[in-house]
Amino acid sequence: MIEIDGSEGEGGGQILRSALSLSMCTDQPFRLKNIRAKREKPGLMRQHLTALLAAAAICDARVTGADVGGGEITFRPARVKPGDYQFAIGTAGSCTLVLQTLMPPLLTATSSSTIRITGGTHNKASPPVDFLQRSYLPLVERMGPKVQLDLVRHGFYPRGGGEILAHVSPSARLSPISLTERGVRKGGYAEAYIAGIPVHVASRELEIVGKMLNWPGENLHVRGLSGEFGPGNALTITVEHETVTEVFTGFGEKGVSAESVAKRAVDATRNYLASDAPVGPHLADQLLLPMALAGSGEFVTTPVTKHFESHVSIIETFLNRRIGVSGQGNLVLVRVG
Repeated sequence: MIEIDGSEGEGGGQILRSALSLSMCTDQPFRLKNIRAKREKPGLMRQHLTALLAAAAICDARVTGADVGGGEITFRPARVKPGDYQFAIGTAGSCTLVLQTLMPPLLTATSSSTIRITGGTHNKASPPVDFLQRSYLPLVERMGPKVQLDLVRHGFYPRGGGEILAHVSPSARLSPISLTERGVRKGGYAEAYIAGIPVHVASRELEIVGKMLNWPGENLHVRGLSGEFGPGNALTITVEHETVTEVFTGFGEKGVSAESVAKRAVDATRNYLASDAPVGPHLADQLLLPMALAGSGEFVTTPVTKHFESHVSIIETFLNRRIGVSGQGNLVLVRVG
C-alpha cells in the first residue's frame, strides 16, 4: 500500500487525480491522507469525489472514505474495464479534470471506451475543453491512441450543466515523443464565449486582445451561446505552431472587468511567445503522466511550478521513472526516463 500525504507540495487536487490514474495503470493500491490540505476548502469536493467514484467504476476498485469533505481515502484497484460510461458531477465542477483522471488507463486498454461527463466545461483553475481538443490530445495521439473529444453542451460556473463526450481508441503501448522546438508559426485566433450576458463583454475582451497582440479583426471571434447555458463568459487565445498548439484562457467573474479578464489571458500568451518554449506551463504539467507511462520523452518548457513538482513526486512514487529538469534562464528541458 503506497502512502501519500496530500499536504505536501502544492497540496491540491492534482495529487488525488494523478494517484488514481497511476494506481489504475500499475495495479498498486494507495492511501491518501490530508486531501487538498492547502486549499481554502480542504477535502473532497464534488468533482474530486466524482473522479474517485468514476475511477473505481472502471476498474472495480475497493474504496474507503468516498464522502464529500472527506480528508482520507484508500483505493484498491482491480482490472481496468473498457466500456461505455456516464458520470455526473452534479455541480459546475470540472468535466475535463475528471476525464483526465480516467483517460490514462484507457489509453492502453484492451478495447475502445466512451466516457460521457456532465458538469462544468469552462472552469477557472481547470483546463477548458478547447485546451484538451487543440493542445493536449493531439500530442497524446502522437503517442499512438486516438481520442475524439466532443463538447456537447457548454457549462459555466456556477450553473454547470455542461457535457462532454470522449471516444478513446487505445494503443497497445504509448510511444515516446520529443518537443524541443515549436517550428514555424502557423497562426492564432481568439474566441470570446458569452451566455446570458451582454455581447459588449465579449467585444471589449476581443478589443484588448487585438490591441495587445496586434491581431486583425478576422482573428477575433464572438461565440454567442444561448442564455440557457449562462450566465457565463470565457476567453480563449489559441496559438498554432508547426509542432504544438497552445491555448490560454481567461474566465469571466462577477466584479472583474472584461478588460481584466482579457489582459490576464493576453499576458499568459505574450509570456509564452516571448519564451521560445514549445510547451507552456500548464501543458507541461499535463504531458508528464502520459510521457512517464510511455517510458521516456522530453520537452522544453518555461521554469516549472510547484504544481509541476508535486506531479513529478507522485509519478516517481508509482513508477520506476526519473524525471529530470535542467536548464537556465527562461527555458528548461524536462526529460522522462
